Amino acid sequence: MLLAYPFRVLVPRRAAPEAAVSAAVTLLVLAGAAGLAPTSVVIALAGGAGATLAGVRLSRLATRRSADPSPADLSSADPSHPDLAHPDSWPRAAAVLLDAAVVAAGVSAAVLPLADTGHRAAALVGSLVVAALSVAGLRRLVGRTRSPNQARLRLLIEATGPAIGLALAGWLLLPRDTLPVPARMAAALVLGGLGMAALSAFTGPYRRAAGAICRGGVLLTLVGLVLLTALPPVSAGRAALLAVPPLVLGMLLTALGAGDAVAQGEAVTAGYAVATGDAAAVGRVAPAWPRAVLPAVLLLLAGSLHLGAGRAPDRTSVLLALAAVPPLMLRELLRSGDAASPERRAAHRRRSGRAVRHRRAAQQRWLGTSEHPGTTAVGSAISDGVGSTWPPDDGATWSAFGRRSVLSGGGGPGDRTALLDALAAIGDVPVPVGALLLVDLHSADAIGPTGREDVVAEAVRRASAIIAPGDLVAGCTSAGFAVVTSAGPVVAYALGTRLLTVLTPPYQLAGSVLRVHASIGLAEVSGAGPADVLRQAELARRRAVQLGRDRVEWYDAFLEEQLVRRLDLERELPGAVARGELDLVYQPVLDLASRQPVGAEALLRWRSPVLGTVLPTELLPVAEDLDLVGELEWWVLDRACRQLADWSAGSRELWMAVNVTTRELTTPDFVQRAAAVLAAYGVSPERLVVEVAEPRVAADLSTVVARLAGLRSLGVRTALDDFRAEHASLAQLRRLPIDLLKVGPELVGARPDGQPPLIDVVVNVGERLGVEIVAEELESPAQVGGAQRAGCRYGQGFALARPATAERVEAYFEEFPSTSR
Repeated sequence: MLLAYPFRVLVPRRAAPEAAVSAAVTLLVLAGAAGLAPTSVVIALAGGAGATLAGVRLSRLATRRSADPSPADLSSADPSHPDLAHPDSWPRAAAVLLDAAVVAAGVSAAVLPLADTGHRAAALVGSLVVAALSVAGLRRLVGRTRSPNQARLRLLIEATGPAIGLALAGWLLLPRDTLPVPARMAAALVLGGLGMAALSAFTGPYRRAAGAICRGGVLLTLVGLVLLTALPPVSAGRAALLAVPPLVLGMLLTALGAGDAVAQGEAVTAGYAVATGDAAAVGRVAPAWPRAVLPAVLLLLAGSLHLGAGRAPDRTSVLLALAAVPPLMLRELLRSGDAASPERRAAHRRRSGRAVRHRRAAQQRWLGTSEHPGTTAVGSAISDGVGSTWPPDDGATWSAFGRRSVLSGGGGPGDRTALLDALAAIGDVPVPVGALLLVDLHSADAIGPTGREDVVAEAVRRASAIIAPGDLVAGCTSAGFAVVTSAGPVVAYALGTRLLTVLTPPYQLAGSVLRVHASIGLAEVSGAGPADVLRQAELARRRAVQLGRDRVEWYDAFLEEQLVRRLDLERELPGAVARGELDLVYQPVLDLASRQPVGAEALLRWRSPVLGTVLPTELLPVAEDLDLVGELEWWVLDRACRQLADWSAGSRELWMAVNVTTRELTTPDFVQRAAAVLAAYGVSPERLVVEVAEPRVAADLSTVVARLAGLRSLGVRTALDDFRAEHASLAQLRRLPIDLLKVGPELVGARPDGQPPLIDVVVNVGERLGVEIVAEELESPAQVGGAQRAGCRYGQGFALARPATAERVEAYFEEFPSTSR
């Protein structure tokens, strides 16, 4: 786990394609620089790869639909915000325009190196086209940052001096022989302005806003195109390779930023409150040194190369250097008047906290407040923060905390503010490094309030014994505690494993022994604001609970992607039946002896115009939470019976299997409603097979038995799906009135211990009970052969026939002379 951490940090799962393209482009550039590949080929391939990936991401974004804001949100939001006018069309338009921009940039990169004559004019046209499309797209981008006019003027003043410095560096480095003086000056000024604007986007006050990332990507793309315009053609050398890194990186960041702008907007506005750019850009005050130091370093390097080549400074260089002085002086005057008061920092932290509060309700819907059955939480889940009375005075540094251990019997908004202040104290140091660990305690034994307090107090005592002198441990709202450490994330993970070691031994409480399970979520403090760190650690802690407890889980961006995906599903699923978005595909079931089709299973698909095709494994959990399972399953039964009636009209002796949940099966009127659907379409009851999953049967076995018996009294056949061949499963099999038993491929293959396959046992039991066996999910001829040799009568799976639409399945049936039951 420790070794895997750097890779998880450097290459988040959602950015894996970008990492792969970046690595390939790096290899291409190195090959071109070494003379192993033609420069034109390197530029064309690199530009094409970046444009293709970015274009695919933006094309997908163009089909996404944003959540509509409520009337209350519209009345309280800024009327000038573009998200309020056509909230669905604005993100689509932005994605389309930015998609066209990256495609134009990729085409320019692929074509320009091939045109030695007039390549600069063509590159200039391509750059203007990309710039126009990008500006139009950024103006329509959801979540783009908007600063007050005074703040914009301040940023312009601060950026002017470094921008002139970058322009001077460009003037010194651009070729003199192949570029006329006016064109060289224009290119230097444009590169200076674009470079400084990109640097401000990535390091400025809104650097964490997705809109700023997208804007920075656009600027880098334009930098690459300007370099292609200004540098000599590929036939004159390999200098044009310098344009590849900013060009490709810019296109990739443009797509990532655009996607995150919409995703973050929807996650923040789960209420559905309209998010502004300022709210999306939460975080600590931006450090000013990158925007001053990096241009100075580049200028120093350019000057050294210029003088090292034996060239003296010309008049233009001197004028540019002098032009940078007034804005630098004005910047320093403005900074000297700044008062970084404690009140200003406190207000900034309050703004940071407000930006994530709208996400709280959505996370609760996704993550839930209930825990694993059979256990009792030592306290309520940590959702509003950490309880303590230890917030330091504003302006206190991390070293002022020392080792502290505090415990609070209650919780509330003040507790959350206290933790945010502690995390912000880390961010106030020059190089913020640290981590937050949220610890939840759970027990299978029922304990009262006094026992809970004793457990938390003992847990905090144990934790305090192993933390470093500079770390802090604080009790939570009766559920556990938080540890704020100044150590790096890898060391913090090691601390988490030590916490598990000391927290899991039994607790002695009033003469009784109590066993406690711990779930720890870990998030880095550096690189995010306090409110974001708390939210990230809570998401990681929830995942630790879901994965079985007694573990430490990192936060990663995939959790955010899951949250956004869940919000999309919850938003789009209601009304899907009425909108006609549901569909059925059918997978034939074959007689293994004759290989003739005997029936088909109806499989649900949700063809969402926004989310694409959604499978039942992702669809049904959301439907259960939204109480929509009944609506979906009755639609499936109705549509399947209608299709079965069409097939029966053609004199085909086929049966149709439909899946139902035990929740719907155990409703009092299920048998009567099923009979009504069969009668409505004139379908013989024996042509319908109702399947129920075996793992959920035991929860209400007697009612399930009664409903299955009622269906069989109608003539409907019944099936038990997902049979596991365990002792309890075999015992309850004798009580269930079923006709078919469906088993998976794991029972067909040989066991690791060398024992015969379990399918032999299942077939023997089925023969004694008069139950026919269906081997499902057969994906290889070997599995088909094993199921047939074991005595399974029917088979289903990709190795026999894939799921398809009704028309394709009917055409498949036409290939067989007859079909039988």
